[in-house]
Amino acid sequence: MTTSFPSPCDPLLPELERYYDTAPRAGGARVEDFGPLTLFVQESAGWPYYARPALAPAGGGDGHAGHAGPAGPAEISVADVERVLARQRELKVPESFEWVAETTPSLRGAVRAAGLRVHEHPLMVLDTSAVRIPAHPEVRVLGAADPLLRAAVTVPMLAFAAPGTAVGEAGPAELAVAERNPASEGRRLRVSGMIASGRTALAAAVSDGVVLCSGQHLPVGDVTEVVGVGTLPSARRRGLALAVTAALVADALDRGARTVFLSAGDEDVARIYARLGFRRAGTALIADRPL
Repeated sequence: MTTSFPSPCDPLLPELERYYDTAPRAGGARVEDFGPLTLFVQESAGWPYYARPALAPAGGGDGHAGHAGPAGPAEISVADVERVLARQRELKVPESFEWVAETTPSLRGAVRAAGLRVHEHPLMVLDTSAVRIPAHPEVRVLGAADPLLRAAVTVPMLAFAAPGTAVGEAGPAELAVAERNPASEGRRLRVSGMIASGRTALAAAVSDGVVLCSGQHLPVGDVTEVVGVGTLPSARRRGLALAVTAALVADALDRGARTVFLSAGDEDVARIYARLGFRRAGTALIADRPL
C-alpha cells in the first residue's frame, strides 16, 4: 500500500517543527546557530541533544532559503553539516541530527555525504476523533515522589538495549540490578523534577510491584510528544506498550493538549499505534555516525 504524505506547506508539519525547536530550549539546552542548522547542547544531566534544521521566523519570509519550518523546505549543504559535526566533536557530544524528511528533504543527502547513516521512523499524529482502547488496570501515571519512579526510568534503558518486539531475557532480576546503578538515581531525580514542574508525565505498567513498561509525554504549550515507551524484554507481547501509550494520550488530552504525536520504531510498531488513533503524518529521520 502506498502511503501519502502531507506537503511541507501543510499546517501540521510546521507546527511539529516549532515544537522540535522549542522543546530542547524548554529543557535547558544551549543553542548554537550554524545558519541553516541549529545545534542543541545539553547543559545538565540527561539525554544528549542533536542538531536539526533551523526554524524560520514565524510567518516566514526571512529570505533565507536555508531555514526550515513555516517558511518552507531548507537547502542544506554538506559543508553546513560538516561545520556542525566539527563542533560536536569539539564538544565531545554525539554526532547526530534529527529532522522531518518532508520538511527538509535536502538534509538526507548532505548527512549521508558527510558519512552519517540515516534511520527512518514513521511520524504519527493522534486523530483526536478516533476511538481509543480503554484504560489498562495495571497502568497508572506516576507522581514525582512515587517510590516506583526509579524503576520506571530504568525499564526503557533495558528495553532499548535489546531492541525489537520479541520476548527477551532481561526481566525483574536484571531490572533490580540496573536500579542499583547510580546513573539510575540520576535519571530519577531529573524526571522527578520534570514531573513536578509539569514538563513531563510518566505512565507505567506495574504488576506485583514490578514496573514492566513505562513511557513519557513532553508537553510544550498545547503540543506534546510521546517518547521513551519501553517494555522490559521478558514482558513483551502483552500489549503493555500500547496500554502505557493510551494512558499518556489520556493524560495529555486531560491537560488540554491539542496535538499529540510520536515517532514509531518501525512500520510494525506504527500499525500498533494506529489502533490508538495515531495516523501517519510523515517520516522522522535520525542520522548518526556508524560504530
